Amino acid sequence: MSQPTTDPAERALIARARAGDESAFAQLVTDHSARVYGALRRFGLDPQEADEVAQEVFLRAWRGLARFEERSRFSTWLYRIAFNEAQRRLARRSPSAVQPSPDREDPVVSLPEAPHLGPEAQTLDHEFEQVLERALQQLPMEWRAAVVLRDIEGLSTRQAAEIVGAGEAALKSRLHRGRMQLRLLLEPYLKPEGG
Repeated sequence: MSQPTTDPAERALIARARAGDESAFAQLVTDHSARVYGALRRFGLDPQEADEVAQEVFLRAWRGLARFEERSRFSTWLYRIAFNEAQRRLARRSPSAVQPSPDREDPVVSLPEAPHLGPEAQTLDHEFEQVLERALQQLPMEWRAAVVLRDIEGLSTRQAAEIVGAGEAALKSRLHRGRMQLRLLLEPYLKPEGG
């Protein structure tokens, strides 16, 4: 068996949770809930759906904890569950329901703010986050998942491929296509004025 990549403190929490310690599992939920929720939003769920699905993700994780083999990070395993649950939820939607609301605002989905920027720059940064979110929603789910997992969540190609159930070459292809489509969608926003 390969060496687990989860840190020792987290491995101890996992061991306690497997033994039935609900407080240990509650700490795991606390440690990972914001990132799981953010990933669900970026996968295309609205705030209420993301909240419901996040609860389902952690319920599934609690029930399946004995099957977690620690060959990957605990967070990678959670992302895999979240990705599958998001796909199920999105598959039930009608095509017209997939378009995001342009005035929707959710700070959990936002990319990290740059506190060193002045108010004007922060406003532009926030505006770009909203433009990016809308652009991500226009990508096919496979491409969106690749971009979200690699470029936003910062996972390795191997981890992202494992989460979406694809080979690394397929993930790289999806990532390339997603990035190219994002570039086209964001081009009007990124063009310098007068250019």
